[in-house]
Amino acid sequence: MTVTLEVTSGVGTILLQRPPMNALDVATQDRLRELAEEATRREDVRAVVIHGGEKVFAAGADIKEMQAMDHTAMVLRSRGLQEAFTAVARIPKPVVAAITGYALGGGCELALCADFRIAADNAKLGQPEILLGLIPGAGGTQRLARLVGPAKAKDLIFTGRMVKAEEAAAIGLVDRVVPAAEVYEQAHAWAAKLAQGPALALRAAKECVDAGLETDLETGLAVERTWFAGLFATEDRERGMRSFVDEGPGKAKFL
Repeated sequence: MTVTLEVTSGVGTILLQRPPMNALDVATQDRLRELAEEATRREDVRAVVIHGGEKVFAAGADIKEMQAMDHTAMVLRSRGLQEAFTAVARIPKPVVAAITGYALGGGCELALCADFRIAADNAKLGQPEILLGLIPGAGGTQRLARLVGPAKAKDLIFTGRMVKAEEAAAIGLVDRVVPAAEVYEQAHAWAAKLAQGPALALRAAKECVDAGLETDLETGLAVERTWFAGLFATEDRERGMRSFVDEGPGKAKFL
């Protein structure tokens, strides 16, 4: 399998395994979508880490495969490409990308689908599609601009240049830079901590933030209001408030 899902301590690790560079061919894209949907369904998965292994996250699409496609073939395929990445973005649980080595093109777009990005100090990220006479096609023009702002996104997309981890952190493309040997460990620890939290409230928080970014303020506030009131019907809310009153803040244990 080019992509696998392993679960430990409530954390599902989606691991890319297509050496040497984890090129994202059609089969890998489809498998990624399947496992994202599986992680969404499984109750034992309460948070997710996306990882490409010790050497590389994903260096982009399979260019040889794409070169063989004509316009008609890509019209038929482009929706499936975007749907694979959207399935990752819509996992209703905390998702962290553990980025080592190159995260270019589709690899960068995959990292953009996570809620939090931890990068190795040797990581390099970018959207080099313009150098092929193309543009990002798996969400890069949309998610990158929403994350770092339109000017910085256009800089990366127009030039196709790579940015090192330090610059990626400075512009908000990644959230934390750590030694390469610690990337997966820290990503798993972040996910494991959140896996112990109230699952439905975390789902609500993620949906509110993501939905709010895609709409106007009034609609976003309505989404927030609906979820906020709805959580008062949950056992986690009762448990959290009871613990606060009886034991003080931050001591509640959620199932």
